[in-house]
Amino acid sequence: MSKAPRNRQTQRSGPRRGQVVQHRKPATGTRPQQASAQSEAKTGEVRQGVRRVTVDEDNEGQRLDNFLLAQLRGVPKSIIYRVIRKGEVRVNKGRVKPDTRLKSGDEVRIPPVTRKEKPEQVAPGSRVQGVMEGAIVFENEQMLVVNKPAGIAVHGGSGLSFGLIEVLRSARPDARFLELVHRLDRDTSGLVMVAKKRSALRYLQDELRHKRIRKHYHALVAGDWPDGLRRVEQPLLRYEMPNGERRVRVDEAGKESLTTFRCLSAFSGYSLVEASPVTGRTHQIRVHALWAGHPIAGDDKYMDDVSMKAFRAAGGQRLMLHARALEFSLPVTGEAVRLEAPYDDAFQQFLDRLASRRNSSR
Repeated sequence: MSKAPRNRQTQRSGPRRGQVVQHRKPATGTRPQQASAQSEAKTGEVRQGVRRVTVDEDNEGQRLDNFLLAQLRGVPKSIIYRVIRKGEVRVNKGRVKPDTRLKSGDEVRIPPVTRKEKPEQVAPGSRVQGVMEGAIVFENEQMLVVNKPAGIAVHGGSGLSFGLIEVLRSARPDARFLELVHRLDRDTSGLVMVAKKRSALRYLQDELRHKRIRKHYHALVAGDWPDGLRRVEQPLLRYEMPNGERRVRVDEAGKESLTTFRCLSAFSGYSLVEASPVTGRTHQIRVHALWAGHPIAGDDKYMDDVSMKAFRAAGGQRLMLHARALEFSLPVTGEAVRLEAPYDDAFQQFLDRLASRRNSSR
């Protein structure tokens, strides 16, 4: 197993081999303005004209409905399935079904549809784009891996104008494809994989489903972690608080969940542990650590108020959970790699403070 060096590739502009090619054919007898690809239908709506899209190698094998959802972002699923059912969508001039698998070179006729015009979004500034580009620890033609800062969501929504993926797309306007392979909580820092090709996305997500990608987190937990506690195998159930906030608890009605733990270092009142989730449930490490009696320091969802107050008084500033390492095989080549991400300043400085206190008491 080799540790992959950072391999930054230069972004190219202009058409590429296998690129989706769009052909627009104006209707006979119409004015040029009416034959445009997009025209205003009503206030707040945009009418999309007929398009003929050639399927590239990267979209081969994709279902027609999923292909159309990507091509017609913002159009309701009900409309997409309706135009397929009515025969307005054609592949190589023939009628098709939603589950039809596309082949490279297929020509897809996409009929005129009306979609709501998206409100103007706040674009990520050049500073945050620079920060995210500088946080990339690995990149090749198929994928990249980012050491996500704490406090930044992986994607926008729920009141957030943008997240990691939107920042990357803004920084790389010529990139044809950028999609998250997996997610990471907003307050958790560390390694996040992003696919640059659909084939890479399918490969990496399949590797995750078959548990062939190993994730290792570092967490600072409250108390002294027992040496004999190496596995927590407890079912996890998502539930909603009265205020609408979603949380997770150990519950027999929940989904099977397994996390392995290893104590790395002991401090006064805290332990640094390595947590490796075998399953991938929401808040899995945080809730398994809580079940073990050692909540993660700085966890405002699961740490009790007294412990949180002590953590803040000691100088703690953030959730002390970091996606430290990834072990996986690269798409296309199959080369086995291990990537590691350093702690940010707030995480490292708090550990240094604890270590200094421990050494001075000896």
